[in-house]
Amino acid sequence: MDLDSVYTELIMEHNKNSRNKHSLDDADLSEHGHNPSCGDDITLELKFDGDLISEAAFTGSGCAISQASTSIMIDLIKGKSIEEALELVETFIAMIKKDIDDQQELRKLKDAMALKNISNMPARVKCAVLSWHTLKEALKERN
Repeated sequence: MDLDSVYTELIMEHNKNSRNKHSLDDADLSEHGHNPSCGDDITLELKFDGDLISEAAFTGSGCAISQASTSIMIDLIKGKSIEEALELVETFIAMIKKDIDDQQELRKLKDAMALKNISNMPARVKCAVLSWHTLKEALKERN
């Protein structure tokens, strides 16, 4: 199985069986994100323990790319500080924009690297970055 097949499988798995797609009771922060060009719509909910993101979840609807990207992002940010999460957002967006391709730097993104080739599909870029921009806006509110 080639790497592209593994990445496709990972995206489909997160889209179909996202353990991160649910509401959080007593969320400390909630941020809505919407992509008017295709209708992707998410609400990201976060809980904090001091400066750490202790829990995260989302609700909403959209294409497989947006739903998988959100779920993968949540797996990545749980247990991270606000500063670490914001750094991951910047790295992910830079990867999608093809601003960085240093494998060492991209390894921080773990499973989110599966979305790297979305940059070759301009119509899907907004789908992939919706949750990341939503997280950035939410964390700006928290600071």
